[in-house]
Amino acid sequence: MAKVLALDYGSKRVGIAVTDELQIIASGLTTVHSKDVIAFLEKYFAENEVECIVVGEARDLKNNPAESAKVIEPFVKHLSRKFPGMAIERVDERFTSKIAQQTLLDSGLKKKQRQNKALLDEVSATLILQSYLSQKNR
Repeated sequence: MAKVLALDYGSKRVGIAVTDELQIIASGLTTVHSKDVIAFLEKYFAENEVECIVVGEARDLKNNPAESAKVIEPFVKHLSRKFPGMAIERVDERFTSKIAQQTLLDSGLKKKQRQNKALLDEVSATLILQSYLSQKNR
C-alpha cells in the first residue's frame, strides 16, 4: 500500500506530513518554503510511493472559504496540473493551527521551541492527515 501525504499550505511555509505504508499513523515530515514545495514533492514522489495528497481546505465558521483560500486554491490547481495522475483530497482545516499550538504547549516544549512556526505548520499538516485518515476509516 502507498503512503498518503498531507500539506498545510501557507503563503510562506508548507507543513508536510505523511503516513506509513499501511496508512495507520500520521507523522510530521518537514516544513518547506512555499516556493520550494513542488521541487520537494517531485523528489519525494521519485523516492516514495504516494497514492494521494491531502490539502487543508480553509473555511470560516460559517463554512465559507476563509481568506487564506485565495492562496490555497491556485496552489491546488497548480498541484493537479503538475501531478495529473495523483489523487488530491481536501480536508477541512479549521482550528488545526489552534490545536497544533495547544499540542505543542501540552507536549512540554519551552516557549522558544513553541514559537517555531515551521514546527507548528508540520504539526498542523499531521492533524490534517489524521483527520483524513479518520474520515477514510469510517
